[in-house]
Amino acid sequence: MSTTIRARTGTDGEPAPVTGRLASLARTLVNRRGIAMLLVALVAVAAAVIGADAESKLSSGGYTPTSAESLQADRLLADRFHAGAPNLVLVATADGDLDSAAEAGRSLTEKVATTPDVVYAQSYWTTGDPTLRSPDGRTGLVLVRLGGDENHAEHLAKDLVPTLVGRHGPLDVKATGTAQVNAEANEQSAKDLTGAELIAAPITLLILLATFGSLVAAALPAVLGVVSVLGTYAVLRLLASVTSVSVFSLNITTALGFGLAVDYSLFVVTRYREELGAGRGTTEAIAASLRSAGRTVLFSALTVVLSLAALLVFPIYFLRSLAYAGIVVVVLAAASSLLVLPPLLALIGHRIDRWDVFAPLRRRLPGARSGGQGGVWHRLAVTVMRRPALIGGTVAVVLLALALPFVQARFALMDDRVLPRGSASQVASDTIRSEFHGAQTSPVVVVLPDTDPGNGQLADYAQRLSALPGTVRVDAATGTYAQGALAAPPGPGAAAFSGSGGTWLSVVSDREASSAEGESYAKAVRAVHAPGRALVGGDAATQVDTKSSLSGRLPWAAAIIAVSMLLLLFLFSGSVVIPFQQLLLNMLSLTASFGAMVYVFQDGHLKWLVGDFVYTGQLEVTVPILMFCVAFGLSMDYSVFLLSRIREEYLATGDNTRAVAFGMERTGRLITAAALIVATVLGALATSGLSILKLLGAGLALAVLVDATLVRGLLVPAAMRLLGRANWWAPAPLKRLHARIGLTED
Repeated sequence: MSTTIRARTGTDGEPAPVTGRLASLARTLVNRRGIAMLLVALVAVAAAVIGADAESKLSSGGYTPTSAESLQADRLLADRFHAGAPNLVLVATADGDLDSAAEAGRSLTEKVATTPDVVYAQSYWTTGDPTLRSPDGRTGLVLVRLGGDENHAEHLAKDLVPTLVGRHGPLDVKATGTAQVNAEANEQSAKDLTGAELIAAPITLLILLATFGSLVAAALPAVLGVVSVLGTYAVLRLLASVTSVSVFSLNITTALGFGLAVDYSLFVVTRYREELGAGRGTTEAIAASLRSAGRTVLFSALTVVLSLAALLVFPIYFLRSLAYAGIVVVVLAAASSLLVLPPLLALIGHRIDRWDVFAPLRRRLPGARSGGQGGVWHRLAVTVMRRPALIGGTVAVVLLALALPFVQARFALMDDRVLPRGSASQVASDTIRSEFHGAQTSPVVVVLPDTDPGNGQLADYAQRLSALPGTVRVDAATGTYAQGALAAPPGPGAAAFSGSGGTWLSVVSDREASSAEGESYAKAVRAVHAPGRALVGGDAATQVDTKSSLSGRLPWAAAIIAVSMLLLLFLFSGSVVIPFQQLLLNMLSLTASFGAMVYVFQDGHLKWLVGDFVYTGQLEVTVPILMFCVAFGLSMDYSVFLLSRIREEYLATGDNTRAVAFGMERTGRLITAAALIVATVLGALATSGLSILKLLGAGLALAVLVDATLVRGLLVPAAMRLLGRANWWAPAPLKRLHARIGLTED
């Protein structure tokens, strides 16, 4: 099969000039390349300045819907009662018995309690509460409530904790709690970002060198990647000034923006080299590249944008902020490929193939060339299409088998175990889990905003709560209840449970808040009839509300992705068969990674592949959703690049089998290189010390690699060979519609 670029020719035998808006844009940028490059430099410098402090403006948390009952309860506790569950816990271990360190313990508690913005601080030494003392009598807890929202509490912990941890006379103090975990996670995230960039950058350059065989050509996508990263920082900084943006968006969107910018420019540069080889001059080669590959880049970016837009249906700002940032970053990646590359290519011209550092090695590899009938991807396509049912069916069965572990997936919200094993907060929390089952570190709180503390039914309600299986005690303004009886009279802090127009209860259980048992317990508390309106909060209730909200919006997110992808692929292909075919294949490309999430990160197998982490037997509930939207967009991205070349050949020849082989031949090597780059950049997140980033990075890298190899390399040619000309079928009315509004490279 000939691999020369098909182009119309002029009267002199040279390829005729191309037309179209993108071609005109390319010529304008080439003709004004000096001004264009100056503007690019100014924008890059401005982005670097704007984004310099982006990290400090990002927020922690954001995993709970603002309308959730648990969040309303926490707000009422803070606003009306100046109370709430502790968000900072000090674990103090004495050299001897805790009672012998009473003076140091009271001094430590008093120091915390008198700190500005601290709502309360109470400990074993100030309350005598036996649940705040370990069974061996050597370790005690100091429960602290830091005021303000999640971000304020985190910043306060960041300033306060260094003055509290360490030695205090006979006490050795460690800190944990939500505020401290968030502070440590933010610090670890920034550290991991630098490490991931140092790993991904040299590997990406090597892949580009191996793909292009030219240092000059390889440098262009790398430059675009750097520009995209600078833009990403600026975007996050600007977004953070108008809305809350998750701190993890810095790691995720930086990797996504860099990977896509490199991918998009990779395809444009490759097309430019092909156009030069077809006999075009520099300007016309750039114009032809933007008209064809540039249009595909725009379409591919649109698919990723729509996939990320599905995250906007979820009412939690962790996912919504990643959607906002991700959408803008994808647009930046596409824009940089279309606006920055043309003037750069014009400056380089025919020097694009200079400095082939791998030339000696390449000459010794007989199958290394990318085109021609002897190309490895052409031969693979032909081999698959000889036995499409056998090969395609086998691959599909293997992928479905790899997905089976996901059936057993269990989900929870992030806690201290997201941190690296052995970190200060993680060690302190392990101590609490093992030795303080009845401590009030994560109680279920019940806020009764319309119930007077003197209401006679309140005591009955508290006793019913104390009778629930798993209840250790119920603290109320009228006393402390355990196992259905009044266990102790109200202490000096009882007034904290009441206020003008309402009261609240603290329900302490022996169930871990982040476990399935903790969720069931929170639901049981909500099921107990209250003497008035009751809002149930606390960590366990928050987890219930978050999971309920996410599951309720999942069908909408899936519908947005499915409908938008079906519509776009119809506009692109003119077929009603290909959209459904690609939707199914893209779903299959995610199966292995979802199964691996459970097998590795939930069940703890093969941990050596991604490095050590604390596995909890559960997955962070938002990660599969985020991974699905990002990975699905990337899969569709590669679908578009492959289909664009298949369709191009099919329109020219009308031969489906030939078109599939041609498309594989032309894009197989590029899609593999692009997937390796994206997998490298996203997979570098797996080196993070934070298990949430490790999970996301490893899962996305696996999804991209499976899609580029098993799905694009085997399933797509098998499916398209089995369907034959039916791939391109559409009813007559839809054909006429596509003729009017369809998206094509022609």
